Amino acid sequence: MAADAAALESNNLPGASAFGQLGQKLLLVAGIAAVVAVMVVFWLWSQKPDYRVLFSNFADKDGGAIVSELEKLNIPYQFAEGGGAILVPADQVHQVRLKLAAQGLPKGGNIGFELLENQKFGVSQFVEQVNFQRGLEGELERSIQSISAVQAARIHLAIPKPSVFVREQQYPTASVLLNLHNGRRLDAQQVAAVVHLVASSVPNLSADHVTVVDQNGNLISDNTNRFKQNGLDPEQMAYVENMQSSIARRVESIITPIVGAKNVHAEASAEIDFSVTEQAAESYKPNTKPDAMAVRSAQTHESQNSNQDNGAVPGALSNQPPPESTAPINAPQAAGANGEGAPAAPATPANLSTQKDSTTNYEIDKTVSYMQQPKGGVKRLHVAVVVNHIPVVDSTGKTTYRALNAAEKQQVSDLAMQAMGFNRERGDTISVVNTPFVAEAQEKLAEPPLWKDPLAIEYGKDALRFIAGIVVLMLIYKKLLKPMAGRLTGTDKKQAELAAAQAQLLPGSAEAGGMVSAGGEAGADDALVTLSGDAPALANAGGGLNQTLSAAKQLAIENPRMVANVVSGWTSTEK
Repeated sequence: MAADAAALESNNLPGASAFGQLGQKLLLVAGIAAVVAVMVVFWLWSQKPDYRVLFSNFADKDGGAIVSELEKLNIPYQFAEGGGAILVPADQVHQVRLKLAAQGLPKGGNIGFELLENQKFGVSQFVEQVNFQRGLEGELERSIQSISAVQAARIHLAIPKPSVFVREQQYPTASVLLNLHNGRRLDAQQVAAVVHLVASSVPNLSADHVTVVDQNGNLISDNTNRFKQNGLDPEQMAYVENMQSSIARRVESIITPIVGAKNVHAEASAEIDFSVTEQAAESYKPNTKPDAMAVRSAQTHESQNSNQDNGAVPGALSNQPPPESTAPINAPQAAGANGEGAPAAPATPANLSTQKDSTTNYEIDKTVSYMQQPKGGVKRLHVAVVVNHIPVVDSTGKTTYRALNAAEKQQVSDLAMQAMGFNRERGDTISVVNTPFVAEAQEKLAEPPLWKDPLAIEYGKDALRFIAGIVVLMLIYKKLLKPMAGRLTGTDKKQAELAAAQAQLLPGSAEAGGMVSAGGEAGADDALVTLSGDAPALANAGGGLNQTLSAAKQLAIENPRMVANVVSGWTSTEK
């Protein structure tokens, strides 16, 4: 007993006690700091920001420049799996893109005409030509990449050297490699647009010398040539499709108000003449009466010839001119057949001949017509219309369906003919059929279960992260932070003093006090204690009645359940 008392006194020295309390406080402070750090780290982990894609599929040079700018701006970033994209916090994506765009990033890896801005003085003509060609290729690549379906483009231009000899002159060619987005394709018109864009940007480059290939190695620039070789024109085919769709839509729109929506279907077939016809005609009217015709020109010629033949031998006398006429100026009038006087015909020499020629030219009526028939004219139209039975609701609210009568069917047919522009002389046809429609079997897609719904999964992840964070924080606070704070504030020391006071009140108190101090409140709840002795014994054991009573009062305040157990023990002991 003396040795134990000495050891107890040595442990209760003022220096040792102060040193122990200081070390215990430092240890408690370090533990609390560690717990707080763990809580902060866990909270930051639970509130980890969501990263989104900033840029993807960029060149290595652009990637280095982007990372350098992000480090200067103190913006956190991550690399996606595979290194194909740079990720930044979701709330900063648009802001960072605008800031990098102000810096000209990303450049896209294409070098345009800015290559010519950094040329050194004294470079050769060959270098200038090469730089110009590289700049032209880069500018064309940028232009083609602006198409929505094109992800990246590469262009190779083969521009030969000019020659002064016509026979040795060569024409440039171009090759275009297109990398399209997933699930996207270019139609014939878009391919032709790319071909003409490249051909129009290079001097003396023909569209036939431009080759376009996609990322799969398919030659897509041959579509237009194939259509031309087969005699098919994509524009003509699109024109026919649009006309047929327009006619069917007009027919359905005019009949829908009568039979109801989704109760009529129409299809049209159009025969279009794309041939270009030119016709020239010249026609003459039949000849009319001469007095009703317009005289264009008239010509009259009259000549007289006197021939005297005296039967002489040709000689000097026969070659003499004829003598002058001896006809009198006023010749006597001979009696007519009725006895009246009539003018006598002038005497004509026996050998006098007269020749008269008359030519009259009349205008001829003619018509010259020149006709050119434009292509795209409609040769024939065929329209088919299917009308569903009309629903009828009776007085009981039951719905039945009936067929169209003859008048209603004729009305639908007349409306369809007017809407399509029916022309009987052209050979157009129309067919109207009234029959009940077969209801389409609607396939019901099974809704995915809750645990497979992507939105529910995301919400579940967020909820689990939040709940896990709260649970871990509560455990850390209850098991580590609260006990350490109690030791630091002296709450555990007060509980130890109360336990010591309880041990003084209990008989054989060494075991009971050890049980209370070691087991805490749980041991006090299960133990049934008894009290024996009187007030002097308590005074001698506790070193003062007042101190013992104050300790008992504090014990009753702190742990009333323990006091109730003590009182219960007293009651059972008295019995």
